[in-house]
Amino acid sequence: MQHALTAQNETLRSEVYSISLSGLVATLVTITVTIAPGPAAFELIGVAESCARNMTGMVEHALGRAGVWLDDRRVEVRVSPVDRHDDGMQLAIVTAVLSAMKQKSLPRTVVLGDIWPSGALRAVRGVLPALLGVDGMLEAIVPWNNGPEAACLDDLDVRVAAYLDDIIDYLDGTRDLKLARTCPKPRRIDSSDMADITGLLAGLRAVEIAAAGLHPLVFVGSPGSGKTMLSSRLPTVLPEMTRPEALEVTSIHSVAGHLEEGDQGPFIDRPFRMPHPQSGKKNLIGASARPGEVSLAHLGVLFLDMIQTVPPQVLSALDRVLEAGQVVLSRGQESVTFPACPLLVAGTFPCPCGFNGVEDRECKCSSEQVRAYRQRQCGPVFDRLDIRAGMSGYTTRGPRSESSAMMRARVVKAREPQRHRFERGEASEPVNGRLTVTDLERVTAPDRGGRRALSQAGLSPVLESKVLRVARTIADLDGSDAVRAPHVAEAIQLAPRPET
Repeated sequence: MQHALTAQNETLRSEVYSISLSGLVATLVTITVTIAPGPAAFELIGVAESCARNMTGMVEHALGRAGVWLDDRRVEVRVSPVDRHDDGMQLAIVTAVLSAMKQKSLPRTVVLGDIWPSGALRAVRGVLPALLGVDGMLEAIVPWNNGPEAACLDDLDVRVAAYLDDIIDYLDGTRDLKLARTCPKPRRIDSSDMADITGLLAGLRAVEIAAAGLHPLVFVGSPGSGKTMLSSRLPTVLPEMTRPEALEVTSIHSVAGHLEEGDQGPFIDRPFRMPHPQSGKKNLIGASARPGEVSLAHLGVLFLDMIQTVPPQVLSALDRVLEAGQVVLSRGQESVTFPACPLLVAGTFPCPCGFNGVEDRECKCSSEQVRAYRQRQCGPVFDRLDIRAGMSGYTTRGPRSESSAMMRARVVKAREPQRHRFERGEASEPVNGRLTVTDLERVTAPDRGGRRALSQAGLSPVLESKVLRVARTIADLDGSDAVRAPHVAEAIQLAPRPET
């Protein structure tokens, strides 16, 4: 079926809004179409030159497949601001041309999506952060498969379409577009409960302390000792995410392209990511406009098992990201930024073969090899670790651990004094794991017995600072305003000393 122009000899105009996304930063884009009599031509202005030719062909193909012909017409499409990439704007440009032809307007409506050659609408990355980042809009039109992630928006009516013909019928007034589902089921992480675990008491205690103060930690144990089992459950004892946190985490995964299919809404569980230690810098840090594992783990847990096999240059890059709390990636002439504040958990062996100190297994390493192996565990990322937990192995005998809910309740309670100290200006950070040296002088001064234990331990200044941070968290878990000798003693036992 062909769709004729409404007036052959007059100039037609329309204006449609879309969104350009840089990382999680959204920019409202205005697409202005002018269709005038003249030799057949299609000009696209304001799109990055590398994208303009493919975009022009795609638009002409989509219009032709829909039965819309632009014979004897000169079409000018102007995108403002200029030099935009075409990500997610194909549907908006086609809709703008159709709106000009039909003299229909879409006031205060943004359009996002791409189009398959078949005419089906293709889901795009980043719909949620794009819609969250613009103000003044009342409605949005997105592909059907982007509906669930966008349905959680409170101040925007999001309509979904499956085919370009749906858009044409909507502009003609012969069909209404359905609203995105208003109650998609939450997106849960496939994780288990701490109650599944028996044994591993030292590891469980380390997890609770790490969660309470956001202390980076390392599990040291042989293969099969429970490092991964504990780490994967650590998000279940962290405080529940607030709605802004959940939307931020979901937005990162949306930009990564993880939400384009399925019927689930925003994340409600904190993420857990376990990249392969040799997967490379691009996978861990990110590349171009795609976030890497460190950003996908934002506000959750990033577990680096076999950390000793991660290339040094990758560890250096990761250390810089963790220090800044964000990733800055290059995309041509543009810089793209993603947040990156996960709780870091590392896993390593006690020796090169992995069985030093393990019952019923023979360690093949000499004492010199063991000592050298442990002393190499320093430098970028290693120096960031506050807690070292030795894993004696998983056992199916003995009492089960407490549930994650019980541990989480203590963690949440321990976070309260940390937040109060921050709000009163006594600390520059709301969690103990990020306290500065100046903060330590104000909020972690131990009692006389604690000072004695510190002096007897003979720690370096850096390691002593870590002990004080952890001791402050242990005291908060204990409900104590003061950092006492038992708190310091336990923190010293957990100190990440490579020579131990």
